[in-house]
Amino acid sequence: MPPPPPPKKPTEPQGKNERNEYIPSFISKKPFYIDDATASQEDYLEHQRLQAQKDESLATQKWYTRGQRSGAVAATKFRKGACENCGAMGHQKKDCLYRQRKIGAKFTGKDIKADESGQDINMGWEAKRDRWSGYDARAYQEVVNEYNDLQAIKDSKRKLEDTAEGDEDEDAAHKAEDGDKYEEETDMGRKQPNSSRNLRLREDTAGYLKNLDLESAKYDPKTRTLIDDAEGEFERASGDAAEFARAQRYAWETAETNGSNNVHLQANPTAGEHYRKKEAEETAAKKEAHRKALLEKYGGQEHLKPDPLKHATITENERYVEYDERGRIKGAPEKKEKSMYAEDVMLNNHTSVFGSWWKNFTWGYACCHSTMKNSYCVGDAGKVASSNAEKLSTGALLEAAPETLESNATEVPKSIAWKEEERNEEHVPNAPDRAEKAKLDESTGEDRKRKLDEMRSG
Repeated sequence: MPPPPPPKKPTEPQGKNERNEYIPSFISKKPFYIDDATASQEDYLEHQRLQAQKDESLATQKWYTRGQRSGAVAATKFRKGACENCGAMGHQKKDCLYRQRKIGAKFTGKDIKADESGQDINMGWEAKRDRWSGYDARAYQEVVNEYNDLQAIKDSKRKLEDTAEGDEDEDAAHKAEDGDKYEEETDMGRKQPNSSRNLRLREDTAGYLKNLDLESAKYDPKTRTLIDDAEGEFERASGDAAEFARAQRYAWETAETNGSNNVHLQANPTAGEHYRKKEAEETAAKKEAHRKALLEKYGGQEHLKPDPLKHATITENERYVEYDERGRIKGAPEKKEKSMYAEDVMLNNHTSVFGSWWKNFTWGYACCHSTMKNSYCVGDAGKVASSNAEKLSTGALLEAAPETLESNATEVPKSIAWKEEERNEEHVPNAPDRAEKAKLDESTGEDRKRKLDEMRSG
C-alpha cells in the first residue's frame, strides 16, 4: 500500500488587520472624528462593526445627587476660581444661590461654603427627551398618605355627628346621603384643582383686599394662596420660640460648614444643645478676655460703671402735660437741629470756632480776629495787629498825622521838578532831544561824510 499522504495543515484564518484590496477606500478609511490614539491597531474596520455597548435603562440610569456637597469640611481660605460671594467651587457669582453679601467671601475670607459636587452624567437620546427624567415617584406617596389621613378624619367626624343626631332626627342617614349627592353635583363640571379655589368665593371680598398693609399678608401667585402670618397663620414670638430658632440655625450651620451630623436638633437635641452652649461660653470667654486686655492696656474702667445720678433723675410726678397730634409735648421748646458738621471744636489754642467773627465779607475767629482757619491763636495781640494792618492798607495811619507830614515837606520849584521827572523817565514822547543825544548825532554825521568823501576821492 502506498503511504498515506501527509496531513494538510489547517489554513490559518486571515487576520483582521490584513487589508482586503476589494474593499473600497470610502469604507476602509476611518472617519475624521475617530482619534488615532483610541482606535484599534488590530482591526482596521473597527469603525464599521457593531459596537457592543451596555444599554442602561431609564430606571437604572444615574442622576444628580441633590443637597450634597463634595467636601465634608468647607475650605478656610478663598481659592482662585471660586464664587466671589460664598467662596464655593463649582459656580460663579452670577449663578450663586446664596444671599448676596455686602462684602463677599473673596475679600473677607470668612464663612466659606462647601464645594458643590459636580457630576458628569451622559444621558441617551430617550433620557434627554424624557419629561419625567429625574422624578422620584416615591415622593408622591407622601401626598397620598396625607390625603388618606385627612379623609379618615373626615369620615370619623361624620360618623360621630350622625350618631349624635340619630336619636333626635330619624333622617340622619338620609342627610348624609343627600350631602354626598349635593357635593357631587357641586363638583360636576369643575376641572380646576382645589388650590385654585381655596382663596375666596367669587361673590366675597378678596382676602388680600381686606388688609392693605404691605407687611400683613403675601399672595403667592404660583399656588394662588394667601400667606397671612398676622391674621391666619400664627407664629409665636415669645417664650422659647426665639431660642428654638437659634438652636435650629446653629444645627444647620454646623452641619453645613463642618460636615458633622452629630448636631441634629430632632435626632439628638441634647447633644446639639450641649455643643451650642459650649461654643457660646467659649465665645463669651474670648470676648471677656479681649475686653480685659484692652482695659489693662488703655484703661478707662471708670467710664464703664453706671452713673447713679442718671437713674435718680427719673422720678414720678403729677405734672399735667398735653400732647399734640404728632405725640409731642405742647409748649415745649423746639430742639435745634443737629448739624452734619462738628460743633464747638476748638483747634490751635483758639477759644472760639472759625466763623464766629465776620468783617469785610471775611470769616474768622472772634478771639484773635484771624481770617486763616489753620492759624494759631495769639489773643488780643492778634486783634491789634489786624486793626493796624487794615489801617495801613487803607492809609488811615498816614491821615492820622497830617501836621508832621506838612512840617517835614519842602517846596520844590516846578522847573527843577520837571527836570528830575524827565531825567528819571527813559523815554518821553514828543520831547526835545537831550544834549548827549545831539552830540552823538553830530559825531555820527561827520563819520558818514568822511566815508563818502573817501569813496569819491578813490
